[in-house]
Parts: sequence; structure tokens; C-alpha cells
Amino acid sequence: MSSSEPVDARVFPDTIVAAVQMDCRIGQKAANVARSLALIEQAAGQGAAVVVLPELCNTGYVFDSRAEAFGLAESVPDGPTARAWIEAAARLNVHIVAGITERAGERLYNAAAVIGPRGYLGTYRKLHLWGEENLFFEPGDLGLPVFDTAHGRLGVAICYDGWFPEVYRLLAMKGVDIVCVPTNWVPMPGQDPRHPTMANTLAMAAAHSNGLNIVCADRVGIERGQPFLGQSLVVGSQGWPLAGPASPDREEILYAAINLKQSRGARHLNPYNVVLRDRRDDLYRIVSVPGQAGAR
Repeated sequence: MSSSEPVDARVFPDTIVAAVQMDCRIGQKAANVARSLALIEQAAGQGAAVVVLPELCNTGYVFDSRAEAFGLAESVPDGPTARAWIEAAARLNVHIVAGITERAGERLYNAAAVIGPRGYLGTYRKLHLWGEENLFFEPGDLGLPVFDTAHGRLGVAICYDGWFPEVYRLLAMKGVDIVCVPTNWVPMPGQDPRHPTMANTLAMAAAHSNGLNIVCADRVGIERGQPFLGQSLVVGSQGWPLAGPASPDREEILYAAINLKQSRGARHLNPYNVVLRDRRDDLYRIVSVPGQAGAR
């Protein structure tokens, strides 16, 4: 699945990306959406062409029941939140990738709306559900779509998707330039505050080993007793941070410049090694864990 806008064949100048770190409040959709629009406008005013917002940023994350999640969910792209983002993208001439609680018939998805200046481009639905998300949402059924834009090929992953190297590898093999990651990172067991968050470490490793730019937009705050880590990050295609990590507890916007020509060349590590070309498909096998479904 892919969606596209007209792409000029010329080499484009640097694209400014923005990772918007915001404080979302459970159930306060009108306030959350209004805050997201203010932050999108602020990012656009600083020259951002691609703006990424956190996971489920219109509703909050810690639902107390599926009924609550269902009552807050909206259809995409014709629900009020998506329509507000579509209007903002057109008015500000930006691309927006934002987490949303999506309702499709009787099904709920942890999703991201992908929107350009000319309108709605498509939806990504989170493939790997974390914790109690499994009580409310269906696993994503749209695969890993690629969105061709004037600022390169965009892909999307949401939070726990980043724990699966296959996600980033498949996006790289599809030619994606920038992976947009709406996320709600929570503390991991054994996490040492002296070291980077596990999520940031994984993003840096994935960017380096696949030649991808990765824009991670986290949230801050404590919701129904659940703390969120903040520390949003923009990683360049060589695996080094371009901006961030952000604060662990304050709203802020990270900005970084991405040059598509240079970032596409990052997959060539040296004259002898090209990350995707050097893969040994003749040796790799799918390995199942004994005792789990699908084990041989």
C-alpha cells in the first residue's frame, strides 16, 4: 500500500523535520487537539516541513475500559480530529504524522494519520500492541505503507513497533527515507537513569543499520499513575542524534535538517560495504522459539 503526492525530480534542499513532545490528557480531546494544532503551527513557523506528534495524542493513552476507548475513538479521515489536522496541513503547507485512536466499524486501532498539504495521504495502524493495548485494540492490518512526498518517502512505526528490527529493515528495503515514530514511551525494567532510554538506543541502532532517518515524538506527563519518559529524539541516517534527546518532563519541539541525497548515501558505509546489499539471504532463516505458536 502506498500513497503519493507529485514529486519533483530535482534534488531538494534540506528538509526540516520536527518532533513535537507534548503533554496529552486522557479524555480531553478538544484540549489535546487544540494543543496539537498550536504546536504544529509553532513548528511550521520555524520552517518544519514534516511534523510528528505523539501516539494517541488526541485522546490520551491509559484507558480504563474498552468502552472508554471506543467512546473517544474517531474515524479517519472524516472524524473531527483528522479534519482539523487536514485543515492545518493545508493552511501551513506541512506534512503531519500524528497518533490517533481510530474507530473502523466495531474495531479500534492505535493508528497514525498521515496528512500532506494537499490532504489525507493514508493511515498506519500499529502492528505490535503493548501491554493492556491488547484489551482495546486490534493489531494493525495495513502492513507498512510508504508515503511518497516532496520531502522523501515517509514510513511510520508506533512505539513498541520499534522493538522489532524487521519493521525498520522492511521500511528500508521499501526505500523509505524518514520513519516517523509517534510514541508513548514508558520506563523499562532495569532502566538505569545514567544511560539513554532503551527506546533511544533502539532507534539509533535501527537508523545506523538501515540508513534511515528516524523522528521519534514522545509525550510527557503522568496519566492515571503511568509516567511517560519524554526524551523525544531525531536520529540521522548514520545513527547519530540530530536533535535531542528532549527533556523528560517538559513540552518542547525538536528540529533537525535532513538532506535526502546525503542520507540515502548513508547505506554505503565504505567502498566495500552497503548495508542492504551485504545481507546474506542465502543463510538467514526464520527462527521460532520452542514452546511458542509456530515453533517447529
